[in-house]
Amino acid sequence: MSTLFSHFFAKNNEIRPQEANFTEVLESIAVKPKMLYFYGKMPENRLKSGCKRATERPKTIAIVGSRKPTKYGESIAYKLAYEAARRGAVVVSGLAYGIDSVAHRAALDAGGVTVAVLGTPIDQIYPRPHRPLAAEIIEKGGLVMSELPPGAKIGDEYMVREQVGGGYLTNQYSDNESGVLRQGSLDDERLVNIKYHPKTCFLQRNRVIAGLSDVVVIPEAAERSGSLNTAAHALEQGKEIFAVPGDITRPLSQGCNRLICQGATPMLGINDVLDVLFPPKRRKLTQATLIMGDTEAETRILQLLAAGLQDGEQLVQQSSISVAEFNQVMTLLEIKNRVVALGANRWMLK
Repeated sequence: MSTLFSHFFAKNNEIRPQEANFTEVLESIAVKPKMLYFYGKMPENRLKSGCKRATERPKTIAIVGSRKPTKYGESIAYKLAYEAARRGAVVVSGLAYGIDSVAHRAALDAGGVTVAVLGTPIDQIYPRPHRPLAAEIIEKGGLVMSELPPGAKIGDEYMVREQVGGGYLTNQYSDNESGVLRQGSLDDERLVNIKYHPKTCFLQRNRVIAGLSDVVVIPEAAERSGSLNTAAHALEQGKEIFAVPGDITRPLSQGCNRLICQGATPMLGINDVLDVLFPPKRRKLTQATLIMGDTEAETRILQLLAAGLQDGEQLVQQSSISVAEFNQVMTLLEIKNRVVALGANRWMLK
């Protein structure tokens, strides 16, 4: 290891997931890591909005995707990670080439916190050219973690915990492919020994990326991209998945388009995701805070938006105006810079 970066990786820490506020969410995933090894600092709980004492886990977003993205994919990933980090979200990714490294870089540029989850032992930063990026993540208050201990070599065993009946490993991989050696019951869980092999361990780490996150976003991915494995874990864990739709003739859009066909939410703008992480504050409609438009219809729409409604169909129903009049009103309000279109017939106040 280069002496230029060795001091960032000098102190390796280890922790059980349930021992830290940020990682205790991993206790609820199907295959729980037994131990986590990390460099850097665990993200801390933060004060709840409007509270002086109560704290909560920071909002966390995973951004993963193609290792060879287009400029379009890079741009989407950068803008989303930057804005999410600027607002206080922790950005999680895998330190890989392409979308992963763009997401980490954007979070750092925004002065935010980012977490890199490795598919290699903690003391084997991979890919090697990203060791400076890993060092910067640590230096700026972030975290580089792995469930593989320092010094692990290909063929070594490591152990994870699986809920009895979960069937994750045996359903997902064959015994030869995963290196499952033996299983022993322990109350309602079982210990599963696995051989360290890069191919399967990179897939295994994807469940940790998804497990740490509130939302998983895939800006660009081919049909057989490893990031789709992260989406599968997120789906299993009940997390919301966003995918950016793309040109059906481009290979790097096929994975995202397929996810959308299977139920992922299309991301038509970064506010689609940010509004899930940081819901707009609802404003009470009192006589003192009524918002006025230039017409009665505009006033009704603006007041409904101020109350928190965003869906176009609901706005039409509750404002008691026709669809044609609604479209005309929204066009004028956009021109007047009073509202912002979020896409998919959703709106918010400017």
